[in-house]
Amino acid sequence: MDVINALGRRKASVARVYLKKGKGAITINGKDQKVYFPTPILQYKLIQPFEATETLDQYDVTVNVDGGGVNGQAEAVRLGISRALVKINEEYKPALRAEGLMTRDPRMVERKKPGQKKARKRFQFSKR
Repeated sequence: MDVINALGRRKASVARVYLKKGKGAITINGKDQKVYFPTPILQYKLIQPFEATETLDQYDVTVNVDGGGVNGQAEAVRLGISRALVKINEEYKPALRAEGLMTRDPRMVERKKPGQKKARKRFQFSKR
């Protein structure tokens, strides 16, 4: 097995994930995961697929991610890791699907409409 690559998306974030055998190091945009995602919740999102498949500390992960905010980026990376694990071993898919990690979240920001302040908010209406 050499390098397995997969793509993960969430909102405006796109993560290109490269997985290879290793000791469990996760590098995001050239930085360690604890530097790039300092909060424990975001760090947990990255290791969720490995915990679901019981493959913690077996693969090194390199990620290029851009666009969106920190939460969207973390979830894009999570989807990319899940897809890469399924490419390695198809038997991981039911466990990942049960955790909800194989589903691409389709929710996107609604566009702003003309004649309105935001997507749904209207300008103030005056009767008189």
